[in-house]
Amino acid sequence: MSAVIDTHGHGHAAEHGDHAHPPSGLMRWVTTTNHKDIGTMYLWFAFTMLLIGGVLALTIRAELFEPGLQIVTPEFFNQLTTMHGLIMVFGAIMPAFVGFANWQIPMMIGAPDMAFARMNNWSFWLLPVAGSLLIASFFVPGGAPAAGWTMYAPLSIQMGPGMDLSIFALHIMGASSIMGSINIITTILNMRAPGMTLMKMPMFVWTWLITAYLLIAVMPVLAGAITMTLTDRHFGTSFFNAAGGGDPVMFQHIFWFFGHPEVYIMILPAFGIISQVIPAFARKPLFGYASMVYATSSIAILSFIVWAHHMFTVGLPTAGLLFFMYSTMLIAVPTGVKVFNWLATMWRGSMTFETPMLFAVGFLFVFTMGGFTGLMLAIMPVDVQLQDTYYVVAHFHYVLVAGSLFAIFAGTYFWIPKWTGRMYDETLGKWHFWLSIVFFNITFFPMHFLGLAGMPRRVPDYASQFTNFNQISSVGAFGFGLSQLLFLYIVLKCSVFGKGEKAPARPWEGADTLEWTHLPSPAPYHSFHEQPEVK
Repeated sequence: MSAVIDTHGHGHAAEHGDHAHPPSGLMRWVTTTNHKDIGTMYLWFAFTMLLIGGVLALTIRAELFEPGLQIVTPEFFNQLTTMHGLIMVFGAIMPAFVGFANWQIPMMIGAPDMAFARMNNWSFWLLPVAGSLLIASFFVPGGAPAAGWTMYAPLSIQMGPGMDLSIFALHIMGASSIMGSINIITTILNMRAPGMTLMKMPMFVWTWLITAYLLIAVMPVLAGAITMTLTDRHFGTSFFNAAGGGDPVMFQHIFWFFGHPEVYIMILPAFGIISQVIPAFARKPLFGYASMVYATSSIAILSFIVWAHHMFTVGLPTAGLLFFMYSTMLIAVPTGVKVFNWLATMWRGSMTFETPMLFAVGFLFVFTMGGFTGLMLAIMPVDVQLQDTYYVVAHFHYVLVAGSLFAIFAGTYFWIPKWTGRMYDETLGKWHFWLSIVFFNITFFPMHFLGLAGMPRRVPDYASQFTNFNQISSVGAFGFGLSQLLFLYIVLKCSVFGKGEKAPARPWEGADTLEWTHLPSPAPYHSFHEQPEVK
């Protein structure tokens, strides 16, 4: 966004005496309607779930360190893989991006707060309840669901009560997502500062506007699929139960009609963050702003017509296979547009490599690799060989960890001076980046070879020829997990202990959106008493 900002309308909260001071104590957090407080709670909730999901993942990798059964039973191993997926997707990545949306969108568009402040509080407080239900499923008879995070029938119809808890948890999280999305759309469309047309909005705001529409479109579809599973389990229906004339493949169709747009729900806000970070450190406006907006919209639209590429081996008719194969390949076009625009933004820019930029460049490299393996999986005859192997696990961790998670790290380092008023420790930030990217690749790169050699996913035991790559992966996983404790320390140092240099209002020279040009660091409790004017 290269709009010229008019600085005479910046009524800071600091000038308004008492109103600037937040209430204190526990009730501040329980009853808050302030978008910054709610954003903070989303981010801490997401980080807590990331650590819990990470512990499950490390248990999986410890079991896979050598052939044979060492640590857990096969049943519990399947519960771990299922819950790791559910917790990371619904508990860590999605809430983290909603936290960014809550913090940044009002500040970036010059709005005083989110449109529906009380609903905002409610949509956050649903999450700890849902997260607790999800984790509680480990402790009921029969344990947590073990049907994979996709909860495929007929397995999901046969599980114990842990499955019901997970279904209720997903319903509650879905309600939270829908409320958050309505709030984001209303805020963006109705509360922009005067002069900020849609095509002057920062890219992060655009990606969230599109993501919010995706969420509203697909969350009810997931709710439908899991409600039908629930009635199959308890009320004698046979939607997915072949014994009663139902069709388990229908569950896959409904689930992936939600599941594929969901993949883009988890990556589009990441694209938005990267589109803020790269121009700031290249000290140049984003190359091809309009084409980025159109590419994001195209990705969103295409995401609805590719769902069955997850189902190449269920026996679809050939015409269907061809349609889904070509439409999947088509998504590479708008994604490629984005990657080339980021590269063109960096081209001949006066770049510096502080931690946010390191994560953004790391994101570019590794996410692009994940995109290429996705293209291979889009080719139907190749996918028939690779489906349900570790190649698929490698592919989606390259796009979800190196995509979504690295973008979340980039965004945190980028905005933490604005949130806390303190600069993070640059040396430790760089350590965090290098440890993360090295251990990430040590963990997931060997999985491509395991998959090509035919090792199936979600198995607790394996043939001895897979041992070496599994050992490398497991060592990498523990390194990657421990590196995130360094991130926790860096964030606590700024936010809780208030250590670090005081941040200027605009610590990054190339950052030109409203939160940098119009607000001090830390951003006051109430950002804008008068809306700034964008010229």
